[in-house]
Amino acid sequence: MSSASSLRIALVGNPNCGKTALFNQLTGSRQKVANYAGVTVERKEGRFTAPSGRLFQLLDLPGAYSLEATSPDEMITRKVCLGQMPGEALPDLVVCVADATNLRLHLRFVLEVKRLGRPMVLALNMMDAARKRGIAIDREELERRLGIPVIETVAVRSGGAGELIRHLDQAAATALAPAPTVDSVDDDLHAQVRSMLTAAVTMPRNTSMIDDMIDRWVLHPVFGLALLAAVMFFIFQAVFSWAQPLMAGIQAGVGAVGGWVAGAMPESLLRSLISDGIFGGLGTVLVFLPQILILFFFILVLEESGYLPRAAFLLDRMMFKAGLTGRSFIPLLSSFACAIPGIMATRSIQDPRDRLTTILVAPLMTCSARLPVYTLLIAAFIPNTSVWGLFNMQGIVLFVLYVAGIVSALAVSWVIKRVRKDKSEHALLMELPSYRLPGARNIAIGLWERAMIFLRRVTTIILALTVLLWFLSTFPGPPAGATMPAINYSLAGRIGHLLEYIFAPVGFNWQICIALVPGMAAREVAVSALGTVYAMSGNKDMIASQLGPVIAHQWSLATALALLAWYVFAPQCMSTLAVMRRETNSWKIVAFAATYLFGLAYLAAFLTYQITKLLT
Repeated sequence: MSSASSLRIALVGNPNCGKTALFNQLTGSRQKVANYAGVTVERKEGRFTAPSGRLFQLLDLPGAYSLEATSPDEMITRKVCLGQMPGEALPDLVVCVADATNLRLHLRFVLEVKRLGRPMVLALNMMDAARKRGIAIDREELERRLGIPVIETVAVRSGGAGELIRHLDQAAATALAPAPTVDSVDDDLHAQVRSMLTAAVTMPRNTSMIDDMIDRWVLHPVFGLALLAAVMFFIFQAVFSWAQPLMAGIQAGVGAVGGWVAGAMPESLLRSLISDGIFGGLGTVLVFLPQILILFFFILVLEESGYLPRAAFLLDRMMFKAGLTGRSFIPLLSSFACAIPGIMATRSIQDPRDRLTTILVAPLMTCSARLPVYTLLIAAFIPNTSVWGLFNMQGIVLFVLYVAGIVSALAVSWVIKRVRKDKSEHALLMELPSYRLPGARNIAIGLWERAMIFLRRVTTIILALTVLLWFLSTFPGPPAGATMPAINYSLAGRIGHLLEYIFAPVGFNWQICIALVPGMAAREVAVSALGTVYAMSGNKDMIASQLGPVIAHQWSLATALALLAWYVFAPQCMSTLAVMRRETNSWKIVAFAATYLFGLAYLAAFLTYQITKLLT
């Protein structure tokens, strides 16, 4: 045992077995998310306390189909289970999670893990779904044939892991027995699985009747694509419509506090920092938290329900023509949240060429950090009107921006495929999990994690950059007899005016040019930077709720649309480029990605600005 007071447990299993849901059920909010040392694969580690008071440490390993690793994710799982991961202690116990409705696939991996000879428990998850489908599992017979304890769990139900907790608590009080490594002369794992299924499992049909009925429509080549488009369109409508009351409340709160603080302090540099820098900058970012959470709510629901793998299957033909496969869908969908986990998720793509192409186009997906910029500009320049009495015009524009990112990613991957003259075919083989109702607990934990990530960025990276920008916008002070706002004479003002020569053809003024620079560190900083710059440009009473009207009054429609076009293509934060370097181990690829993204951004902004000027 790793220590006298706690047991270290590793959760392993095939993708879509409910392993992470079980992890959330056991640990609740007592978990942390990080990366493995030296490796950009996400690790989730948590703890829980049994009724006896004994503490358990739980590690959620990446999903794997085999310990004969064919992808970086599977390599991590293999190394941790074998104790070969630097800085990682060998787990005291392995809990192998299997989908009880799909034991034909999952038992093979169970047998592989059992061969390691580590103390082991099999958690038969989704037992409620198995019973509904009439699947009968003789647990005692399965235990006898495997030679390890078999526990039933329902990860999405409160208390659904109670039997597992009791077993772990009892096991921790005794010496852990290693799993028997030899129980059959047959070395064919598939043959062993067939024998176990024959002896211990009664299955009326291989697939669920309900799943088949739904899939007739969801996977239809015409209706399925129409349904996917309708789902995505509804999500972006909801992002704008549902968030408005919450955003208005945050705006009012930030404005009231900012006004009170500014009025209570005497004129000084400290007052300028707090009023113009913090409330004028950070306040403009905080108001977008409701929209980000609404977007993530829908992504989590689609993931929990089992719809995402079907969307990947549905889009495989289209993506193949563009030089990708359906396996790229989930990493690219993850990039809607942030390109960093999206690029990391490409480790599940086995073909190195497909993986590299996916990494190169992942920054074109519209990440949540772009959402504050889009929302600010759309609310300021697009009328909040109804289209056909059903749709919100602002939501339609947001949907178009997301579609533009998707289409551009497919276009770039098509060009890459033609340049590298890749004529090979990469068949998509993937498991389609059963449909299930999303667990409220898992969604709540996912939203809490996302909110904390956003707030940490606001209070660390964005706060630091906002204070730095305030300093650059304040010093040096204006000379005697100066007639323009003080920021014009500052370092930031001088940099902005210099960059204006480069960006004048695309319609960007010097204030926008200033915001673009810190925006490279984190996209949200562009909004806070604009708030700070305009607060120090003669708009001293400007707070978060007033930035939109200020730019609507001072910018042309052509400038606003050009900036939207810029953000569709511009490289994401420096962290994205750093992760790209880490994943590819090539500065040449990073330089290529940054060059082509900046080039597309400038070209798109230039065409948008010039065409809009001609039409308006």
